[in-house]
Formats: sequence, C-alpha cells, structure tokens
Amino acid sequence: FIFLFNWTWTYKLSSDIRWSYILIYDLEGNELGPKLDMNWSTEMKPIQDTKTKAILNGKTKTAAWFVSHCKTNGQREKYVHKLKPELAKLNLILDVYGKCGNLVCPMGDNKCNELVKTDYYFYLSFENSIAWDYVTEKLLTALLNYAVPVVYGGADYSRFLPPGSYLNANELNPKELARTMKEIIQNKTRYYVFFRWRNHYVYKYGENASEICNVCTALNRDPII
Repeated sequence: FIFLFNWTWTYKLSSDIRWSYILIYDLEGNELGPKLDMNWSTEMKPIQDTKTKAILNGKTKTAAWFVSHCKTNGQREKYVHKLKPELAKLNLILDVYGKCGNLVCPMGDNKCNELVKTDYYFYLSFENSIAWDYVTEKLLTALLNYAVPVVYGGADYSRFLPPGSYLNANELNPKELARTMKEIIQNKTRYYVFFRWRNHYVYKYGENASEICNVCTALNRDPII
C-alpha cells in the first residue's frame, strides 16, 4: 500500500495546520486563537490599572504608520491619500514613517515601537494584500504598544480582535474615520474602552520556531489515512 495524505499549512484559519502571524492567549497562558469560532468575553472589565492609564494619558499625536511598500495590491495607499486631508481638516496629523513617508524610523528598531507607545493614539495596521484571514504582525505593532489598531484588509477581524478594540477602515470612509478618531481623542473614557481586552487576553508573535511544532502535533494527532 502507498499511504498518502494531503494537508494545507497556511495562514488561513481553515487550513489543516495553521501558520500564525499572531497568537492569542488567556491570562493563564492557554492558546485561544485566532480561529474561525472565537468566543470573546462578553463582559470585559474596565481599565483600572494606573500604569496603563498613565501610558494612555501621555498620548499627544493622532496616528502613525510604518510602511515600506508604497504601491500594493490592496491599494491601502489610496485610502491613506484620502484620509490625510480629512484628518488635516480636523487639525489632526497622520505621521508616515519609512520609504512612503517623510519620517524615518528603522524597521525592527525598538525605538519605533516606543514611539507608538508613548506618542500615538492610533496605529494603521493596513495589510498590503486583501486576502481572507490574512492578518499579519502589523496588528501587533498597535496592540503591544498601547495604540488602537485601525485595520484594513480582507479578514473577518472578529476572529482576531475582541469587539470594541479596533477601528475598521473597511467599514468607514476616510471622512468618517477621521471624525471618529477626533471624537475618541477628545474623550479619554471612550479611549480607555479600546484597551479592556488587556484584562483578559495576551497577544504574541507567531514564530517559525514554534509554528513548525504544529506540523509535528498534527502528525502525531491525526491519522494519515
């Protein structure tokens, strides 16, 4: 007999073996997702931690975007081109770092993340391609650095983020997004709400060294025929 098996190992949550850019855990260290049927906490606790509030209260700038690919299949740059003047009308500024902007912060430099953490209310977690379940580490730049992610992509983001923790540019035109960002900045209590997830979940990078273990797990768990 010749024993064959046919598995997929991709970022898609429906894959036989999942490769993750991001991983979601509960506070006890149990891996929860992302997955097709995420069950988020229905009543997330309000932010009480004084350290977290101090970081959030220290924000002074609207939004940042670190980007090196200026023309993309998903055409995120066209959305940003329309967003910037809408923000400017409200006296808000989007700072663009990298090859596609006029500000510099070397990729991978921790100082860049620190800038997001200390200065910016929002971070544009815009994917370069519009594809089902394609959510990359761009999301973690916001989440791990106390900024609200503004997402743009082809994923069902409810599989990756708790309700009320992000803004979705796919659901708001640039004018609506700019106005929403202005309203949130002016209301610190409302801004705190976006960070309630920190009382319940932990986000981490999916890394090659650990993700390959999913293949070994599948080989030992699932019958090959």
